[in-house]
Amino acid sequence: MTVQEKYRSLTDAAAAAGVTNLQVRDQDGVLYVDGTAPNGAVKDQLWKIYDSIDPNYLSGDLVLDVKVSVDASVTKVKVTTEKSNLNIRKGPGTDQPIVGKAAHGEIITLISQASEQWWLVRTDDGEEGYAYAQYLTPEA
Repeated sequence: MTVQEKYRSLTDAAAAAGVTNLQVRDQDGVLYVDGTAPNGAVKDQLWKIYDSIDPNYLSGDLVLDVKVSVDASVTKVKVTTEKSNLNIRKGPGTDQPIVGKAAHGEIITLISQASEQWWLVRTDDGEEGYAYAQYLTPEA
C-alpha cells in the first residue's frame, strides 16, 4: 500500500471539507499534505482522521501542514503558564514538534478548541498550532 492509499480518507476529507490550495505529494515514502482549512473544526477533524489511521502518529510517513483561514471566527486567550513560555505544537500532543512559543501573559488568538486538552491557536507572529489548554484562559 502506498502512503497516498493509506491516507486517502484524510486527503478526500480535506477536499470535501473545502481545504483550499490543497497540495498532496509523495516524496521518499512520506506524504505531504498542505492547504488552508476554512475553519479550526476542519483542521481538528483532519487530525482525528490522521490519528485513526496512525494512532499516536508513530509511522512518521505523513506531514500534515494545513493552516486555518485568517478569516475564521476567533477569540483571544491569555497564556497563563507559571513563568515559562508555552509550547505551540504542530499537532495535538506532546509528541508533536514544537513550531513556536507564546510568552507568559501574552494574548493570542484561539481558533478552535480541538479537545478538552488541546486548543488550536495563532500568535501575533502568525505561528499556528496546538497548545495545552490548561495554560490558556479566555479573555473577557
